[in-house]
Amino acid sequence: MLHQIRVATSEHYPKIMEIWESAVKATHDFLSEEDFNYFKEIIPRDYLPNLEVYLILENLKPQGFASVADGNLEMLFIHNDVRGKGLDKKLYEFMKAKTRLIKVDVNEQNPQAIGFYEKLGFKQTRRSEKDGSGKNYPIIHMSL
Repeated sequence: MLHQIRVATSEHYPKIMEIWESAVKATHDFLSEEDFNYFKEIIPRDYLPNLEVYLILENLKPQGFASVADGNLEMLFIHNDVRGKGLDKKLYEFMKAKTRLIKVDVNEQNPQAIGFYEKLGFKQTRRSEKDGSGKNYPIIHMSL
């Protein structure tokens, strides 16, 4: 498999959102449909244009994306069709080498993600009752 990682542009947003939707439906079964639709609307409008987003491509096809801001891993999503192939770890390692990544916030109801970051050396530092949008999804804050 040929892997490439490169900066995403606005023309990639539809593909990014397709990856996001696939990943979230597979791992975030706690998310209400209303909140799913809320995030689906605000991510390409409010988040992506303000972040440096990287795509991981497999045989030239985007399969995942990630972004870091102020040392925090803001997002790392892999298309559900290719989950478990190590693309998440490759993308994480690229982001860690490229940025000053030292922390990540994870939904408490996503134990797979918490386990993934613990394997990479992150430790839980604190917990918030609500997510960054003020919604009732507890967040586990983790640091290296």
